[in-house]
Amino acid sequence: MTFDDLRVFVAVCRAGSLSAVARDLSCTQSAVSQHVKRLERATGVRLLERRPRGVVPTPEGLVLQAAAREGLAGLDSALRRLGELARGEAGSVRVTTGSTTVRHFMSEAVVAFRQRHPGATLEFRTETSSRSCFDALTEGAVDLAWVTIGLPVRGIEQRPVVELPWVLAVRDDDPLARRTSVPAADLAGIRHIRLPENSASRAHLDTAFARIGVRPTSDTGVADWDTAILLAELGVGHAVVPALPGQDAPGGPLRFLPLPDLPPLPVGWAVRSWDALTPLARTFADLVTSARWAVPAVPAQRTVAADRQSH
Repeated sequence: MTFDDLRVFVAVCRAGSLSAVARDLSCTQSAVSQHVKRLERATGVRLLERRPRGVVPTPEGLVLQAAAREGLAGLDSALRRLGELARGEAGSVRVTTGSTTVRHFMSEAVVAFRQRHPGATLEFRTETSSRSCFDALTEGAVDLAWVTIGLPVRGIEQRPVVELPWVLAVRDDDPLARRTSVPAADLAGIRHIRLPENSASRAHLDTAFARIGVRPTSDTGVADWDTAILLAELGVGHAVVPALPGQDAPGGPLRFLPLPDLPPLPVGWAVRSWDALTPLARTFADLVTSARWAVPAVPAQRTVAADRQSH
């Protein structure tokens, strides 16, 4: 049993496919299978069960997967730091988040970090969901994750930074564009551009819709917030998205109308352990947290009532 055997086994459990891991590692499927077989010989139990569409860990495999992920993450972190010390490097910070986050929340922090630490390395890894970000943290692939704050995740510490109010993105020639805000009841009539199905923001929004009894029609889905906004600009539909820094710049073809009836979306940092963060990673997290970006404000509830009276 070797560390490489454990790394490959964890990767197979996550991907659910021997061939997918073989492609990622640029090796043969047989080579990946040999890593798993060595572990099975060493443990004396079957670790994977073959299914029509891949493989899944057996109950015994789940036990080994959990222990291996935890151990490898700590080992990788230690080896990385030792390597940086041995080479005299300034160190690195690895961040995972969605595809639009760096532009909206981290631009100022990136510039400030580079000025303070010109010899350090910044690495950004794009994921499509908070769940994938948590997986990357657990496996030790990254130091920091910017996520939608939600339910507790074992082995992960979450720290909210800001709550983003929801807005409705509409073209400036849309009848709704004349509003100052949109009550929840009026969302039933929009052509909704759906957020990614596996995203935490989509789950948050679906829960809010269910609580207020709104089921908007939808024939379009997207992979991220910025694409939803672009499609709204093209007149494909209406995008319900979080209010993002710089989003309400005047003079554009879109209007962003507050949706005060929807609870805001909490976003912020997730880490394996704040106490175990390197000084560089903590510095970058603090720079993002203290950045001077502003989220558009949502009017008070009485504004919604006024809209209802005027329409």
